[in-house]
Amino acid sequence: MHMSDALLSVAVGATMTAVSTGIIGTSIKKINKIELEEKKIPMMGVMGAFVFAAQMINFTIPGTGSSGHIGGGILLASLLGPYPSLITMASILLIQCLFFADGGLLALGSNIFNMGVITCLVAYPLIYKPIIKREMTPKRITIASILAVTIGLQLGSFAVVLETVASGVTELSFLTFLSFMQPIHLVIGLIEGAITATVLNFIYQMRREILDSALRKAPMKPVSLKRVLFIMVFATLITGGLLSAYASSSPDGLEWSIANVMGTTELENNTSVHNTLLNLQEKTAILPDYSIVNETGDPSPASTGIAGVLGGLFTLLMTVIAGVVLMYFKKRNAGRPVN
Repeated sequence: MHMSDALLSVAVGATMTAVSTGIIGTSIKKINKIELEEKKIPMMGVMGAFVFAAQMINFTIPGTGSSGHIGGGILLASLLGPYPSLITMASILLIQCLFFADGGLLALGSNIFNMGVITCLVAYPLIYKPIIKREMTPKRITIASILAVTIGLQLGSFAVVLETVASGVTELSFLTFLSFMQPIHLVIGLIEGAITATVLNFIYQMRREILDSALRKAPMKPVSLKRVLFIMVFATLITGGLLSAYASSSPDGLEWSIANVMGTTELENNTSVHNTLLNLQEKTAILPDYSIVNETGDPSPASTGIAGVLGGLFTLLMTVIAGVVLMYFKKRNAGRPVN
């Protein structure tokens, strides 16, 4: 559900960038010793890398000609807490945008809001937490995951429609666009919810303390996370390095909806700002569309796997660095010695 710049006017894109930047700034201020402790920083990096890799795998939606991929916001929030998860999601989307040209620079603020803010700061605290808070069991984790992911994705897809129609740069009709976006993302949300529940229940069986800490915004009990981190690193390498090569080539839910309304997914917006940002993105994108073009002009068969591993590594490094910097300033502001 990554929006491209062609869907947005400069005014709407700039407004959403300002909104998302402000919310991220507020989230950074709210991250304190309880919200983020040192042992969670590696978890931020590893889970960020896993979500990056998992987003590369588009699964087919039978009978539609469309596909979908997980967003990962509820998964991150359930393990890290709402504010660290938003920082992690923003890192993922920034890496995708800059290095892989997935989502536009003008649309980055919208993508962070639609895929990160709505899931981490709305769906997680208002839907997931109330279900789990009374009693954490595999059944409740499954119900909470499916409901939170599905409703969060419905809200996110609705926001995409509002932002696109408000921009007025396409002929997409509000009701017509909405009539395609909501049903297809309902199906995608149900599938992502089941995947999220599977991962969370797996981690619950290994280290329930991780989910407890995020839920209660409390320091994690003194337990080792090495096994969980090792397994998730391995899962990231398999997902990004191998499974990503078998992702569906069908258009995702957003592209499919646009194609059904407009007859094409190739939309253009040729303002000077759009062209400037496009040229900038072309310079920063080392693997546009997650592919390496060979001598014949075709994507190399191994390029998707290389992009998956590199993207996961970039995300891990960026997220860990962000966590370390946040921890440094928290300690300094609290008057504690900085290691």
